[in-house]
Amino acid sequence: MKIAMVGSGYVGLVSGACFADFGHDVVCIDKDQAKIDALHDGIMPIYEPGLAELVESNVKASRLSFTTDLAEGIDGAQAIFIAVGTPSRRGDGHADLSFVHAVAREVGENLASDAVVVTKSTVPVGTGDEVERILEDSGTSHEFAVVSNPEFLREGAAIGDFKRPDRIVIGAESEFGREVMREVYRPLFLNQSPILFTSRRSAELIKYAANAFLATKITFINEMADLCEKVGADVQDVARGIGTDNRIGPKFLHAGPGYGGSCFPKDTLALLKTAEDYESPVRIVEAVVKVNDSRKRAMGRKVVEAMGGSKAARGKKVALLGLTFKPNTDDMRDSPAIAVAQTLHDAGVKVAAYDPEGMEQAAPLMPEVTMCDSSYAAIDGADAIAIVTEWDAFRALDLAKVKELAKEPVLVDLRNIYEPNDVRAAGFDYVSIGRA
Repeated sequence: MKIAMVGSGYVGLVSGACFADFGHDVVCIDKDQAKIDALHDGIMPIYEPGLAELVESNVKASRLSFTTDLAEGIDGAQAIFIAVGTPSRRGDGHADLSFVHAVAREVGENLASDAVVVTKSTVPVGTGDEVERILEDSGTSHEFAVVSNPEFLREGAAIGDFKRPDRIVIGAESEFGREVMREVYRPLFLNQSPILFTSRRSAELIKYAANAFLATKITFINEMADLCEKVGADVQDVARGIGTDNRIGPKFLHAGPGYGGSCFPKDTLALLKTAEDYESPVRIVEAVVKVNDSRKRAMGRKVVEAMGGSKAARGKKVALLGLTFKPNTDDMRDSPAIAVAQTLHDAGVKVAAYDPEGMEQAAPLMPEVTMCDSSYAAIDGADAIAIVTEWDAFRALDLAKVKELAKEPVLVDLRNIYEPNDVRAAGFDYVSIGRA
């Protein structure tokens, strides 16, 4: 089967490479000539473990190609995926659907055979209806169906998530759409991956509901962490205690500085706007967004307090370890590190930082931060060290070397990756999340 993937960003490139690895003939399409040129040269626009190798092998096998020409790319494709960005619209928080609509118009104008048009982008409820209207207005004489097929990829583990999914959600209103999508995902039938066929609107809402629920779990355990610090409990014990309940589960119960990334912040806002439009408020999600936003700066204040308070901290240096919103990605979107660094800067603190993959992306977002070549270079002369992202590289720091390099042995662990007794035995003042 020929598949066209319109949009060669995170979702489009990972999905296209995985479909090609299943044996489909995939063309990834993007308007950005520089990105397509780089892909032709084997240079990935994002950092994702295993992606470069997957792309290379499928290009060599002639199953994966890249182009800026949409008409050429969709010619003969039985499934045309729309995988362009839907960022939060400035001013009101609604998802910006201008790219999705533009692609739909161009597809309609260039459709040369019967095809299923699939929204892979995260879109609000009713977007599929609008895409269908746009295609109808294009005057195409070919049969088409519009399907919603939301992605559930975790950055840093996207290839595994695509090939071994928890579920595949397909929102289709016609048998033609369902039939083509069965063929698209036929290789996963062999793995008995659960495929859930729903209405198109249900599929669109499933994506937002899933992300909002996960964001709620994160925010809940973060608030429990604050309570644990007040009452003398251990949030990791609490998380294990509730996570072993099958009704709750252990995932997304790791206390930290708040959620960030490309999905949770914009998707919770978009869900709020949809609920507002339909006069069906989702108060829990409203609270989650507010608590998470305030938590990020609160983590910056936590570092300041560990240095003795605002007066004592002014003019001192903090080493930030980890800048991306999570490990194994270079994604800086809504990373807690941005707010932490800004809070420290506002308090008159000098900030040096190191991240294994994210510094190029971080530099323009954090002009007040000095980027360093290594963890130890950032730590050199620091009055406090703050672990913001739980990269594996930070889990086994040489504490004796850290103590020697740092001006003051203060370690603020915003991800709880160290055992308090071990760090204190090494001579550090140790502050963590949700542990007395």
